[in-house]
Amino acid sequence: MSSSILVTGGAGYIGSHTVLQLLLGGYKAVVVDNLDNSSEISLKRVQELAGKQGSNLIFHKIDLRDKPALEKLFASEKFDAVVHFAGLKAVGESVQKPLLYYDNNLIGTIVLLEVMAAHGCKRLVFSSSATVYGSPKTVPCTEEFPISALNPYGRTKLFIEEICRDLYQSDHTWKIILLRYFNPVGAHPSGYIGEDPRGIPNNLMPFVQQVAVGRRPALTVYGTDYGTKDGTGVRDYIHVVDLADGHIAALNKLSDTSVGCEVYNLGTGKGTSVLEMVASFEKASGKKLPLVMADRRPGDAEVVYAETDKAEKELKWKAKYGIDEMCKDQWNWASNNPYGYEPAK
Repeated sequence: MSSSILVTGGAGYIGSHTVLQLLLGGYKAVVVDNLDNSSEISLKRVQELAGKQGSNLIFHKIDLRDKPALEKLFASEKFDAVVHFAGLKAVGESVQKPLLYYDNNLIGTIVLLEVMAAHGCKRLVFSSSATVYGSPKTVPCTEEFPISALNPYGRTKLFIEEICRDLYQSDHTWKIILLRYFNPVGAHPSGYIGEDPRGIPNNLMPFVQQVAVGRRPALTVYGTDYGTKDGTGVRDYIHVVDLADGHIAALNKLSDTSVGCEVYNLGTGKGTSVLEMVASFEKASGKKLPLVMADRRPGDAEVVYAETDKAEKELKWKAKYGIDEMCKDQWNWASNNPYGYEPAK
C-alpha cells in the first residue's frame, strides 16, 4: 500500500509541482486547497503529466479554518504525513492586511495541527521561508542563524515555526521538518504547470514573465545602489522542481527515528543579482526587457543566500538546476500560458 500524503495548498505553485513529484514517486496525494490564490486546472494538468499515476490524486476544496470539514476528511482517510503549503504569501498585502494574514496562515495551521493530533497523524513537513532570517548580518544563512521577520507575512512563517517547536517540546511523538525556501522560480520542463500569481506579482520572476509576454510594460528594479557587484539585490534562486524534490527527501527523512523538529534550508547556496537574472531570462526568451530603475523597497535585504550543507548531508538532497534552466523553463511556461491558467485575453 503506497503512503497517503495530505498536501494543503496543493493547487498552488510549489504545491502542484510537489504533488506531481509525489505521484511520480509512487505516493497517493490528497490535496486540500480553498483555491483563494490558485487554480484547480493546475491539478488537472498534474494528473495528465503523471500518466497512470494521476489516478492517485484526490482533490477536496476545503479551507483549513473549516474544522468540521477537515475533521470529516481525517475521519474518512488515514494519512501517513502532511505537507503543509497552504497560506497567503504576498508581502505587500500582508503589510496592508495583517489580520487577514494572521487569520488565514496562523488559524489555518493551528486547526490543521489540532485535527492531525486528534487523528494520530503526527508527521509534518512545513513550507517555511528564508524570510525568517530577516536582514541577515552575514551570508550564507545557516539554520542556526537568529530569526526575525520584516513584515506580517514573514512573521506568520516565524510564528508557525515556533508553534511547531513548542508542539514537539510538549509531545515528542511528533516528527516535524521545517523547510526554509529561498526564492523558488522556474516551472515544470513540460511548460504545462507553473506560477500563476493573481494581481500584481510580488516576486521578481513572475513579474519578469509578465513583462516578457506583454502583460506589463516594464520591470521595476528596486534598488540599484546596494554594495553588490552590479548594485542590485542578490538572492538565492531555486528551481521549483528541485524544491519539490526537497519535499520528497524531507518526507523520507520523517521515518528516521532521530527526527524531532528539524529545520533545513532549501536553496542552491549561490547568490544571483536581479540584473544577472534578467540577463539570463533575456537570453532564454530572446526578448529585451524594458527596465525602470527605482529606489530600494523598505524591508528588502541586500544579499541573502543559503548554506545548504545540512540538507545535502541529512536529507541527501542537492539542487540540480542553475539559473539558465530556471529561466528556460519559466519562459517555456510563460510563452505557452501567457495568462497562467486563465484563457488568453
